[in-house]
Amino acid sequence: MWDALRGPWPWYVGGPVIGLMVPVLLIAGNKQLGVSSALRAICAATVPGRVEFFRYDWRRAGLWNIALALGVVIGAAFAVSVLGTGTPDVAPSTRDALAAIGVSRMQGLLPAELFSWRGLLTPRGFVLMAGGGFLVGFGATYAGGCTSGHGVMGMATLQRASMIALVGIFAGGLLATFVLLPIVLRLP
Repeated sequence: MWDALRGPWPWYVGGPVIGLMVPVLLIAGNKQLGVSSALRAICAATVPGRVEFFRYDWRRAGLWNIALALGVVIGAAFAVSVLGTGTPDVAPSTRDALAAIGVSRMQGLLPAELFSWRGLLTPRGFVLMAGGGFLVGFGATYAGGCTSGHGVMGMATLQRASMIALVGIFAGGLLATFVLLPIVLRLP
């Protein structure tokens, strides 16, 4: 059994397991699923009343999302420490594409020259981490949810806004990958 848990699950197992979350949440009366909703609930709990966006009953509407975010962190820690799943390897074609735009030191899944404290203090690292983090947070707030919320819950409940958001997320991902990332990675 442990061997089956250590490797990646096939799509025909993982997909239905994720998909079964939708009826469970709908039966429980919750229509939000996603980590960005958890971040909103955490902010509402820690900074109540100071920002209009965070003024809502987070105990009723956001407690489930906080549990989801904690479950993601605890599940990842369990997978690495108990199951010993380790880090997946980056595809050789991805390594070659990154090397062509100046990222050559790949250690594990993330390039250490970009994702480290030393890398953060470079213009390129600051733009990637601070700028990228701001854009992801702003985008999730502006779109009314993150990729998982719109892709899983919004599409399953046939919400038009989720279809529009997913088209925007996909287009933004293509723009970032093929236009913005090569420009930023050429910074000093």
